[in-house]
This record gives sequence, C-alpha cells and structure tokens, in this order.
Amino acid sequence: MENRIKRNDFLKSLGLKGASLMAVYCGASALSSCQNESGVSPSGTIDFTLDLTNASYSALNTVGKYITINKVVIARISATSFAAVTQICSHEGQPQVMYNGSGFSCPAHGATFSITGEKTNNVSSKGITAYKTTLTNTSLRVFS
Repeated sequence: MENRIKRNDFLKSLGLKGASLMAVYCGASALSSCQNESGVSPSGTIDFTLDLTNASYSALNTVGKYITINKVVIARISATSFAAVTQICSHEGQPQVMYNGSGFSCPAHGATFSITGEKTNNVSSKGITAYKTTLTNTSLRVFS
C-alpha cells in the first residue's frame, strides 16, 4: 500500500524549513533580493518599425494594450504615445516582463517598473532598459 501525503500537508510541513532556505538563499546575495542581474538586456541595437495596420500589431491601436516582439514589450499608454522596454527582467534575467496598465511588471518574482523602465519596488536592484518610440501615420518605430 502506498503512503501518500496531500499537497497542502506537504507545504505546511515545509513551513519554517522552506522559509529558512529562502532566507539563506536571498541573504547570500547582499541581503537585497534574490538576483542574477548581469547582462539582462537584449544584445545589440534595437531598431525596427511596425505597421499598425498589420493584424499582428492591432493590439497597439488600443490604449492599455501591448505586444511583445524581438524581446521588447511595446505598450500603447495613451492616444498619442507608446512605451517600450526590454522583455528581460533585471531581477533574474527572465523574459517575462509585461505591461500592467500603468507600468511594467514581471510575474516571476513581482518586480515592477515605470513606463520609463525605472524600478518601482525593491524586488529588483535596478530598472530595465527602455527604448524610444516614434509614431508616423501608422508606422511605429522602436529604437535605442
């Protein structure tokens, strides 16, 4: 007969042991946050243009919507402006950054960033790379 433990009971049994392990892991990185923040931007120069009449980019015609392309997150932040940042989170280098309606965030560990890429909480010790945008008619240029 197999002796099985329920998931909830298992998680409860971790309790202090799990918290202690996290404290040791995070404390080993200068007591600020769990981090691996080297080389987290896309390499090379960013310079591409999107045709906003293309169905693939249609989300950018609506304020509050965003797309991710070439490891860059591009959001429509108002009727006349856009924000673009790297998709690579500065916290642990994961390509998970998304637009949350007022700024950018990484769901992996809760890091948040302004529309200019500045950190807005203490999860990450630094911001993320932001890019320039220029809208000409229906062409949106994203560049560094």
